[in-house]
Amino acid sequence: MKREQWGSRAGFILAAVGSAIGLGNIWRFPYMAYENGGGAFFIPYLFAMLTAGIPFMIMEFGMGHKYRGSAPKTLSKINAKYEWLGWFQVMIAAVIAVYYVAVIGWAISYLSMSFTQSWGTDTNAYFFNEYLQLGDNSPTKLGSIQWHIAIPMVIAWAITFVAIFGGVKAGIERASKIMMPLLFIMVLALIGRMVFLPGALDGLNYLFQPDFSKTMDPKVWSAAYGQIFFTLSVGFAIMLAYSSYLPEKSDINNNAVMTVLINCGFSIVAGILIFSILGYMAQEQGKELTEVVSAGVGLAFVTIPAAINLLPAPYILGPLFFFALVVAGLSSHISILEAVTSALIDKLNWSRKKAASIVCGIGLVISMAFATNGGLLLLDLVDYFMNNIALLASCLIELLIMGWLVKISDIRSYVNKISEFSIGVWFEICIRFVSPVLLAIIIGTNIVNTVNDGYGGYATSDLLMLGWGLVAAMLFVGIIINKSSKEA
Repeated sequence: MKREQWGSRAGFILAAVGSAIGLGNIWRFPYMAYENGGGAFFIPYLFAMLTAGIPFMIMEFGMGHKYRGSAPKTLSKINAKYEWLGWFQVMIAAVIAVYYVAVIGWAISYLSMSFTQSWGTDTNAYFFNEYLQLGDNSPTKLGSIQWHIAIPMVIAWAITFVAIFGGVKAGIERASKIMMPLLFIMVLALIGRMVFLPGALDGLNYLFQPDFSKTMDPKVWSAAYGQIFFTLSVGFAIMLAYSSYLPEKSDINNNAVMTVLINCGFSIVAGILIFSILGYMAQEQGKELTEVVSAGVGLAFVTIPAAINLLPAPYILGPLFFFALVVAGLSSHISILEAVTSALIDKLNWSRKKAASIVCGIGLVISMAFATNGGLLLLDLVDYFMNNIALLASCLIELLIMGWLVKISDIRSYVNKISEFSIGVWFEICIRFVSPVLLAIIIGTNIVNTVNDGYGGYATSDLLMLGWGLVAAMLFVGIIINKSSKEA
């Protein structure tokens, strides 16, 4: 069976960028910069981009292109005993896909509310009490399905399904070519309005003002590396699958550098947008900027709606913002599910239509757990373990395999042969030494802190079952599939 291919280089880059640019760029990056020394955060961030982001992206594009397969197939072609890592990565993607769709569902709901600002004046109480209806639930006692959350999630699944069902060229590439330019235009239009609001410049000063004392803090470096791995979609099967659809004559190095630069550039642009809004809010409410900002989900669904209430022409700017969030979320969701679908197509020889139907069908059913009263708590807990433990561990293992057990110089000479510009020995130094050492420190710290202090005040039984237990189960399944492949 001939492997599908991208129709154009631009189509591939837009799809790869679409995967990398997700909700994390819009709400996670500005907050990370704000917490870790403002303008000074850009020094470790740029260093992380050059020593981890670009080399990792070149490595994954090179692996996918050379071995022409999804993550499990690529790793088993390198050596049959590494196939389990590919399945572990595919399972990370599958788990992220089923809860990420909940956040896209919220964004779709908020898009419809943004025309009339029906979230009212107390956006915090509205989001947690009325919209999510968080009761005295825990991640294991979920309560009942909230249909006003479930229906937008079904819409998100339907759009993702159409893109994956259609295949690489007709589905994913076409969707990316519409979604990505649209996202950039919307964000630039919003910035064009927001930076002229009173107080906006105070917000930007806050974001970009460097606190150089922070550059000496190892936590800040750890946050920068964590953010790079988090935002680029490396290490969980996506980029291996996407690059396996590239035509034979593809400029790997150039494609990888462009993908990383566009993604990191977009993060900074999103920071300008978010902080000009926060500066304006601080001035309107007569508060310090530090009192207005809130991390994560709260920023997108509590702070931003509160800002939209204050804006001139909220019925135009509000929908623009939430439409941008929906588009960013969907483009990532499509890529995450493609990683899962392509693995099943390669392994079981299913047709794309069958694989897409089964993956999206099962995903839809499981994701309904996140449309319940306790959905946010379940999402928070599972997300923490997937991103801070499983994903980073998968990146570390992949680096150790490629840097120490396989000849990484083979990948380097392979990508140099087909690219316009060559990469030097720095690539191997980053893959073998710089990235693994920093990742090992980050993961070690995360594991020690989680074992000692737990996470988010959740019960130990919940952490053991939905956190550690889930990660262990995924490893176990990956190893079982690997064993059965060898015996087959």
